[in-house]
Amino acid sequence: MSSSAFEVRGGNRLKGEIIPQGAKNEALQIISAVLLTAEKVTINNIPDIVDVNLLIELLGEAGVKINRISRSSCEFQADDINHTYLESPEFKKKSGRLRGSVMMAGPLLARFGRAYIPKPGGDKIGRRRLDTHVIGFEKLGAAFVYDTGDNFFRLESKGGLRGTYMLLDEPSVTGTANIVMAAVLASGVTTIYNAACEPYLQQLCKMLVSMGAKIGGIGSNMLTIEGVSSLKGCTHAMLPDMIEIGSFIGLAAMTQSEITIKNAGIQHLGVIPDKFRQLGIQMEFRGDDIFIPEQDSYEIQTFIDGSILTIYDNPWPGFTPDLLSIVLVVATQARGSVLIHQKMFESRLFFVDKLIDMGAQIILCDPHRAAVIGLGRQHPLRGITMSSPDIRAGVSLLIAALSAEGKSTIHNIDQIDRGYQYIDERLRNLGADIKRV
Repeated sequence: MSSSAFEVRGGNRLKGEIIPQGAKNEALQIISAVLLTAEKVTINNIPDIVDVNLLIELLGEAGVKINRISRSSCEFQADDINHTYLESPEFKKKSGRLRGSVMMAGPLLARFGRAYIPKPGGDKIGRRRLDTHVIGFEKLGAAFVYDTGDNFFRLESKGGLRGTYMLLDEPSVTGTANIVMAAVLASGVTTIYNAACEPYLQQLCKMLVSMGAKIGGIGSNMLTIEGVSSLKGCTHAMLPDMIEIGSFIGLAAMTQSEITIKNAGIQHLGVIPDKFRQLGIQMEFRGDDIFIPEQDSYEIQTFIDGSILTIYDNPWPGFTPDLLSIVLVVATQARGSVLIHQKMFESRLFFVDKLIDMGAQIILCDPHRAAVIGLGRQHPLRGITMSSPDIRAGVSLLIAALSAEGKSTIHNIDQIDRGYQYIDERLRNLGADIKRV
């Protein structure tokens, strides 16, 4: 699988409609939550991507009954979990390949009193610590053992989990989700302050409430959870992926294309459309569709006093770090300059050398900041051969290649497949010249 690459011939204007996939980051949490009940849970709008399919496979091997109605819909029933498998070398090996597998820990701990967390795999975007998860579980009364021999965390709650007050050291999305899933079945009341409040998390909370959980403060950074003794089944549909939507807005502008993004879940996009408007990109909301007209050029706005725009990431409702790579690429062909400040992860900007090779004017100040001098299309980017370091950089490079002159080859595209379903096929439907080799 890792041997495949995308061959892209850039410079085509694209046209048409594209439907965003279900949200990857929501999927990993929602699908783990099926472990909280012995009843049937039906999930719709599932993205058909490697990370999500791997998690579904893991659950199946752990004894969850799985009925894949279609690639986007699936029924789960966790009424007979195989705990021996969860302690086996096979589970360690397989779950270690997938960061999302950590999300199984909260539900397993809450329902069965024990859980296992592998050392995380996945992206190379700097250290992603699990401290928030583990400290949260400990506050709920779980004991924690780390086996240095096999890089494995074991969690146990002998007398059951008990509700408590906690202030998270960082508003980690996966950390908050994991703690919420553990707390819904704990005895007593849990208050989580500095909780993440991303739409993914609001969706998880809504799903848990439909299963019988009692959660107050959804959408805010203070959640209050009153534990219940058991949860029932439910049906849940995932939101469209806001990272994909942002990627498509950027793609349309870079390639001077007229694109309509269908069913975009506009009310859940937060500041994302505003950030692309600050780059000078026009868009119209038509019902729940985003229409991006063909634009010959777009100009980066300045701050009101005329100083150079800075775009930085922040926990929700701030701008998501996952779209900074896209904004950076799109800025290279704008008129004007912008400083991109990536606060939350180091090494997310380490793909700019490839854009510089393509002819972009970028100054990498340090691992967190890049100044982009927009070329206003006077010098189109040129195609090169490159490799994708992580999911989001991969799509940014793909967008750059689609707007460049000549042929580009992008290797290591399984990093892109981890997060974007049938991306080559969907872009070909818009008229892109892209093939998988």
